Formats: sequence, structure tokens, C-alpha cells
Amino acid sequence: MKIIIIEFIIYCIAIIGIGYYFSKRSKTQSDFLLGGKKLPGWALAFSERATGESAWLLLGYTGFVFMTGLSGIWVAAGIASGIIFSWLFLAKRFMKETDKYSILTLPDYLAVRFGKKANIIRWLTSLLIAGFLMFYVGAQMAGAGKMLFITFEWTPTTGIILATIVIIIIAFAGGFISVVWTDMIQSVMMVITLVALPIVAFFHLQSNDISISQSLVSAGSSFNSWFGGLTGFALGVLFFNNFAWFFGFLGGQPQLSARFMALKNDREAKHGSIVAVVWTFLAYGGAFLIGLCAIAMYDQGSFGDVEVLLPTMILQLMPPWIAGLLLAGVLAAIITTANSQLLVVTGSISEDIIHKAIGIKLTDKQLVWLSRIMVVLFGLIGMIIALVSESLLYLVVGWAWAGVGCTLSPAILMTFFWKRYSGAGVIATVVSGLLSTVLWISTPLEEMITSRFTTFFIALFFGIVFSLLFPDKKEKTSTSELTDEKAL
Repeated sequence: MKIIIIEFIIYCIAIIGIGYYFSKRSKTQSDFLLGGKKLPGWALAFSERATGESAWLLLGYTGFVFMTGLSGIWVAAGIASGIIFSWLFLAKRFMKETDKYSILTLPDYLAVRFGKKANIIRWLTSLLIAGFLMFYVGAQMAGAGKMLFITFEWTPTTGIILATIVIIIIAFAGGFISVVWTDMIQSVMMVITLVALPIVAFFHLQSNDISISQSLVSAGSSFNSWFGGLTGFALGVLFFNNFAWFFGFLGGQPQLSARFMALKNDREAKHGSIVAVVWTFLAYGGAFLIGLCAIAMYDQGSFGDVEVLLPTMILQLMPPWIAGLLLAGVLAAIITTANSQLLVVTGSISEDIIHKAIGIKLTDKQLVWLSRIMVVLFGLIGMIIALVSESLLYLVVGWAWAGVGCTLSPAILMTFFWKRYSGAGVIATVVSGLLSTVLWISTPLEEMITSRFTTFFIALFFGIVFSLLFPDKKEKTSTSELTDEKAL
């Protein structure tokens, strides 16, 4: 146990040191929120993947596969499809739009594109992001509490507080640049954990003459079926509920889109896409196999909370010095995602609301310090949410995914690819997505068809309808008006 504690301490000191080192490079608001578009594509890809996959992948998804069996593969299939689509078809577009409009955040992009309703769009999107992502941050901190409870038998409260301190220090120090480089290290540790553990688990099962296929049959009638033993409408519901994570990856997750916006050229975007796709297959394949191995190793009902499955396996199967490194990979997932989400919330409030919507004039230095203050404030709010919430990581992250990703994804797709999309359409998209998510998760409807599916299409529908009913003025008119203003 002493070895594991020492490795944890060294790890935390190392990433805090990296954060401090890169803090010297964050001199402007652009540096603090988007890295000044100076970072290599491969580093941004590692960061985007570490940010997208958090405690919910290592703790939540592995536990989900343990409880569902082979049908849990459709979650991974939906997510992998979304990741590949976003890197191949959206990343370069985000990069070019960022250069064209000189924007730093996702709300700012939508506001600039539909200028006549800019302030309303900034307020709505910023509050949507801040509201839902704070619960996402809280979920990461709750994951830290669970992991440290299993590892060191500390109380979850102690783990949450310690994780909050590390998260705030890194984000406070260097902003986006610090987060990306610490993400890169943590992303590598995460994939090592997800690849190494199932290999060791397979050898353990083989040496004890335990069959995964037989264990799946023994676990329950649905565990050995790729479709959960369902047919007809029930099969369709299963597929959509699990595959529906795909819709949140279509440009609407601001903490992920920020990495696309930070790309500096097509070459870096290509490098990034290769790294992201390879990482995704390794990480999700490993997490799925860990869940299957766990079904063979433990009886259903062995865990009061299945989200402690992975750290339990690590401690059981690995020597202490390796266990410490792999458990640090779990902590890495928590820290990297929480950092990125804190920066997104910070940017939404400091840049989009205080600086742009309200119009308070501040120097770059003052904006950076305002952002740092917001990091501390929202970090503490996330900690409070983690301390008082009893929700499962998988559920909380799923709700946030619907509320933010599946609301803003149709807005981004229509902005990119539909010329008739209007400012009124953007407002309708955001409002309908927000309301439908809240109403859906508050009723038994969520148990029937996930809000990750319904929110996307409800928001898409209202965006189209309101754009057709309340179109913006033609582009020619807008261009001539701008020419006249410049002449004056």
C-alpha cells in the first residue's frame, strides 16, 4: 500500500509541475482558452480523447458491461462511430471557422454566425453549458472519491476533496495549454490501463480454468447475446439507447470541439485524426473486455456499486507498483475531463457572458485572471455537487451528454451544412433541447427511450421549423448593409 501511495503522490506532483511550467505561456485570453493555436495535432488528439473519456469509461462503462454482457458493445460502437465521424468530417471545419471568425468558444461561434440574435444565443448556450457540465464535473469528482475509497479505504469525501484540489490547481495555473499537455500524459496512462488489465485478466482466467463464454451463460439469459436476448421493438429500443451516444459527438460537446478549434492546419488535423481513431479502438476494446472478464471473475451482485469494479480488479491482479501506475491512469481520466470541462464553463461565463454579452471591457491580463477566478469558483461548485449527489456516473454523464451534446450538435451541423438555418432556429434548437432533456429525464420516458436519442431529434426538428418560419435576411442584404456601414 505504501508503494501505491508514493506513486500517487509522485504522479500528482508531476502533473501539477507540468501545469505550473506551462502557466508561463498563457499570457492572453486566447492562450488560456484555446492555446493560441500553437499546439501540435497529435497532442490535441490525445487531449480530446482523454477529455471525452473520463471516469465514466473506466468506472461507469466497465461496470455497465459487467451488468449487461455482450450487448454492452453497442455503446462502444456508437461512441467510436461518433469519434471517427467528428475527426474526419468536422475537425477541419471547426479549425477553419475559428480562423475565419476569430472566436474562442462554441457559444461565441454561434453568436457571431447569427449576429442579430448574438446576445440571446450567448446567454442561452452559455447557461446550458454551465448548467449541465457542472454536473459532469461533479460526476468526475465523485468518481475520484470511489476510486480512492477502494484503493486506500479513504472516505469518498476525502477523495473528492483531494481530487478537487489537484483539478483546480492545474486548470488555474496554465489554462488550455497546461490541460492539453497534462491530458497527453494522462491519455497515454489511460490507454495503458485499458490495454494491460484485460491481458492480465485473460491469463488469470486461463490459469484458473475459467471460461468467459460459460460464465456469460451462467450470468443470465441475456448476457450471452449481442442483442440482449431481445427482438422486435424491444431490440430497437436497446440498440438506440446504447448507440445514441453517437449523436453527442457531432460537434455539440464544447470541451471536445475546443480541441478541433485549436488545430492550426490541415496537416495537424490529419495527424490528430490518426491518433484519435487508434486510441479509441484500443481504449474501448479494452474497457469492453475488462467488463467481460469481470463477469467470469465475479458473481452478479458481488458489488454494491459496480463502478468500483476496475480498481478492484487492478488491486487483485497486479503487483503493488504496477497497480499504483494503473490506478493513476484512472485518476488521470477524472482529472483530465474535469479540467477541460472547468475551462469550458469558465470560458462560457468569462468570455461569452461577462466580456461579450454584458460588454465589460477588460484587458487580456484581467480576462485571464477573471477566468482563473471562475475556475476556482466552479471547481468548488463541482465538488459540492459530488459530495451531495448519489447518482451513478453512467447516468449523470448520460444526462449531461444529452443536455449539452445532443442539443448543440444539431445546431452545429445545421450551421455548417444548411444555409437556411437562422438565428431563430438556433434559439429554438437550444431551448427545445434543454426543455426536452429536463422533462425526459424527470419522467419514466427515460427508461423507455434515452434522452440522448430524443433530444437530438427534437432539437433538430424545432431548429428546422423555426428557421423556415423565421428566416434571417438574405446574405446579399446583410453584405450590402455591412459595406454601407464601413463606408460611413
